[in-house]
Amino acid sequence: MAGEFGEVLRRLRTAAGLTQEELAERSEVSVRTIRGLETGKRTNPRMTTVQRLAKELALRPREREELLRAAVRRDQDGEQPAEPEPEPEPEPEPEPGPEAEPRTDADADPTGAPTDDGPGDPPAPNPPSTALHPAADPHSSDPHPPSDPAEQLAALVTARWQREEEQRQVQDPFPLPVRWETAPEALTDHWANILRLPAQATAHPLDLDGELGEIAGTYRRIPSRRLVVLGRSGSGKTILALRFVLDHLRTRGTSEPVPVIFSIGAWNPTTITLRDWLAAQLTRDHPGYAARGRGRESLAAELVESGRILPVLDGFDEIADGLRRPALEALNATTLPLVLTSRPAEYAAAVAETDVLTAAAAIRLTDLTLDDLAAYLPRTTRKPGREDPDANAWDPVLTALREQHRDRPDSPLATVLKTPLMVALARTIYSDTPDHDPASLLDTERFGSPEKLEDHLLDNFIPTVYRHRLHGSSSGGSHPGFDADRARHWLGYLAHHLTGLRTPDLAWWRLGNGLRRSTRTLVTAVLLALAIGLVDGAISFGVNGRVTGALLDASVVGLLAGLMFGFVHWLTYTAKGKQAAPSAVRLQLRRRPGATVWTAGPRLVIGTLGGAVFGFGYGFVVGMVITYAVTSDLSIIVHVGLVDGLVFGSVFGVATGLTFCLLGLLETPLDIDSAVNPRSLLTTNRGTVTTQLLVWAPTFGAVVGFGSGVAVDVLQGSVGPLVWTSEAAALLGVISGLGGAIGYALTLTAWGQWLVLTRIWLPLTGRLPWAVVTFLEDAYQRGVLRQAGAVYQFRHARLQQHLARHHRRAALHDDFIAPL
Repeated sequence: MAGEFGEVLRRLRTAAGLTQEELAERSEVSVRTIRGLETGKRTNPRMTTVQRLAKELALRPREREELLRAAVRRDQDGEQPAEPEPEPEPEPEPEPGPEAEPRTDADADPTGAPTDDGPGDPPAPNPPSTALHPAADPHSSDPHPPSDPAEQLAALVTARWQREEEQRQVQDPFPLPVRWETAPEALTDHWANILRLPAQATAHPLDLDGELGEIAGTYRRIPSRRLVVLGRSGSGKTILALRFVLDHLRTRGTSEPVPVIFSIGAWNPTTITLRDWLAAQLTRDHPGYAARGRGRESLAAELVESGRILPVLDGFDEIADGLRRPALEALNATTLPLVLTSRPAEYAAAVAETDVLTAAAAIRLTDLTLDDLAAYLPRTTRKPGREDPDANAWDPVLTALREQHRDRPDSPLATVLKTPLMVALARTIYSDTPDHDPASLLDTERFGSPEKLEDHLLDNFIPTVYRHRLHGSSSGGSHPGFDADRARHWLGYLAHHLTGLRTPDLAWWRLGNGLRRSTRTLVTAVLLALAIGLVDGAISFGVNGRVTGALLDASVVGLLAGLMFGFVHWLTYTAKGKQAAPSAVRLQLRRRPGATVWTAGPRLVIGTLGGAVFGFGYGFVVGMVITYAVTSDLSIIVHVGLVDGLVFGSVFGVATGLTFCLLGLLETPLDIDSAVNPRSLLTTNRGTVTTQLLVWAPTFGAVVGFGSGVAVDVLQGSVGPLVWTSEAAALLGVISGLGGAIGYALTLTAWGQWLVLTRIWLPLTGRLPWAVVTFLEDAYQRGVLRQAGAVYQFRHARLQQHLARHHRRAALHDDFIAPL
């Protein structure tokens, strides 16, 4: 029997007068896929597929929203969730005739209220489905945009975390039991505040005890909609947050905010407000939400400001020391509904310095029991091919633990296996590896304390997961495999890198930030000088055919370009302590999307000033160097340098300003459904930079070549006789176009910095492998890393700390020779 999505798709396709074959041809979705969706054989369509089908069916906003909602209202078991809260009934719309245009919200009042309210009627409330409508942008490139960015975000978040739950094998063979109890009163606000009771009312505490499958219901029982989840390291806080998001989305009404997980450990409350940080993180993981909404703000900022986002703030304990108190104070300054996870000690310390989280209830995760282990661990092993199929490698361990429990309940193994993290590590090392006997964990002489046993599990995790060769990468190619020792070294560097940056987020565009600022600037300048010098030398040799002249010209141009662009890089990023961020736009060459015209003016001014300064410096130095080879008269050298600086300054100023302006005119926001993973974000930015180079090189080169001749004619006589040929102008235009494009890409874009530092310098010095992206994807597939939107994170902060400590120890004692 077809599910709800299949029934909706079939009805809308029939109404559009299309057969399955015709829809498949238009949308480039296979007939087999469409047939499977309509018959219910395929029950979990990808959102990209849903978007293609909706676009080719030419759906109206209400119909498009219905199809999107049907795509995400089925949970992993195929069960239908509780019915969401009803939306306000929209005004009936006339059926479009053969020549009628589909109606959009652009036809309605900008406030979202109906336009035909009577004068005596109160204005209709803004239904959530029209609160933030990208169709308000007349320049939108999608003729059928989603009716509500919040609903679109809900679909994207659901798809992302379902994939992540599968990758983490949370359901294999079943989730470890995560239970909780109500936290102590000292960590909870007054119940009258939590229950939102009026003055003088009597408050009765809620009994919040529960287990993993009840987390969404527990949250909804809290009137303040603010919950703190406390648990010691490895107790399952992140898994609980993930399950909360999926369960809340499954039963969410359209009037409820969309839960989104944010790794709060990366937040610095002294430099950015919570709302601005939430909007920035949302834009990082969903670049399409950087597009402007109805007002001047981005869609991400409008969603946050309008209360359409429910922040799930994971890892309060990972905030840097000294920042937890201001972070808690900042959270108390807002009334946002939220969920906050933390280790108890760090949260209690912040509470002691300021106050509890206002109006927030708190729960505390409890330890696993021996019964939990007995139910779980035996089912994680392969069925043995022996006479007794019920025999299991974990049986002797569980029997010994039960016997020890009577005499020594705090034995090292019993203590360690109380948290889901350590159970998962023990399962990986001993259940999935037949030649490892879990009975060795009972050796109290070898493992005399829980700390030694935890270190043993953490030490053996990396060698164990790298023993097996993966069949293929996520990109579909063959998998190279990585040596366990080298992988540990590279992972240790990454863990040390994150510790230095005080963030859990492993972002590809920040991998070079582990280097000193001076090193980053020097490496950028040197590699840029080599690149531009090679281009200049090759072109000069091709035109003149003289090796000596080409080498001399390449040396001078490369050196000056390296110095100039190195200074620009230092001034733009190094001096300010910033890094190039991934672009949230793409370039559209076929037409001008007016959505970003407003950036053209500022870019024209900034580009002109920057180009003029660069051109004057370049012309002044080149003029003096060339003149010094002819005469030693200082006055003549300075005069020629000033004249050349004036000419080049005017030419480069105009060329840079016009090129920057053109790039601004061609920019358009990324699609709203552009949810990303690290590779796709890198690929998108590489494509954007490539397109920028295709625009920059010919535009900049043409303006410089033509403008140099114009500038010489204008300044002829007023600054002295000037000699300039058309061949020299053409050669300058070609070299400037290519050199300027290379300089812009490598110094001022995130992808360029990634290429220079992460793809060349860090592998060259042995800190990372040459195939960095493949290595990160490999670590993710092996369960060492996890994905959090556009960034990776270590599977657990405890693993990151262990690898960073091992890396520092190895570096201190020179135990590892970095591969070159």
